[in-house]
Amino acid sequence: MNDTTYPAGYSAARVAAQDWVALTDELDEHGNALTGQLLTPGECQEIAALYDEDDRFRATVDMARHRFGSGQYRYFTHELPDRVRELRKAFYPRLLPVARDWAERLGQPAPWPDTLGEWVEQCHAAGQSKSAQILLRYGPGDWNALHRDVFGDLLFPLQVVIGLDVPGADFTGGEFIMTEQRPRAQSRGSSTTLPQGHGLIFTTRDRPVASSRGWSIGPMRHGVSTVRSGRRRTLGLVFHDAK
Repeated sequence: MNDTTYPAGYSAARVAAQDWVALTDELDEHGNALTGQLLTPGECQEIAALYDEDDRFRATVDMARHRFGSGQYRYFTHELPDRVRELRKAFYPRLLPVARDWAERLGQPAPWPDTLGEWVEQCHAAGQSKSAQILLRYGPGDWNALHRDVFGDLLFPLQVVIGLDVPGADFTGGEFIMTEQRPRAQSRGSSTTLPQGHGLIFTTRDRPVASSRGWSIGPMRHGVSTVRSGRRRTLGLVFHDAK
């Protein structure tokens, strides 16, 4: 695959064209928000096909072996494909105001600088120097246990997953699921079917939740329900690096 066979800046333009007022409202209300189309079907297939190019990745994780669920994912090296790098760079400044607003509501530090490059440098200086961008692949019977993508002391409170296959055609099942631990109440769950080429922005660890005493922390976890048939592949964009 040739990473230069598309117009420069196309990903940034598609990210910028999203309704960011509506997405921000969704994130505030639910802790996740579904974008419009970010990648064409052809672009999705090109990214999915990278899975078999070993030199693209620094590590491969078998989820069953680690009791994370069932299925497999691979961490990219820092030499990201152009499409992946540009999407990550385009999302960061759009999500940064949400991150800073949430930190202010919760009275927490907001260490994130204006650019992704500066933030990545901070991660590396703190010992988090490994790429956390991932391709995930699930087959029949595979699933992902509820978890948080926290790889060290530094983290960004939002991340993005992009669907690379067509639900109902390429696979069945495999909904993206989230749970929210509510103060003095039972946890609440939600599920999202991820269309091909669309992204889901979601909470990395926790989010602010309005309460009678102001704002409280709403811990959240995410995972994937059991894939019943076919193959489900996704691209994960994480804005902090790993140890």
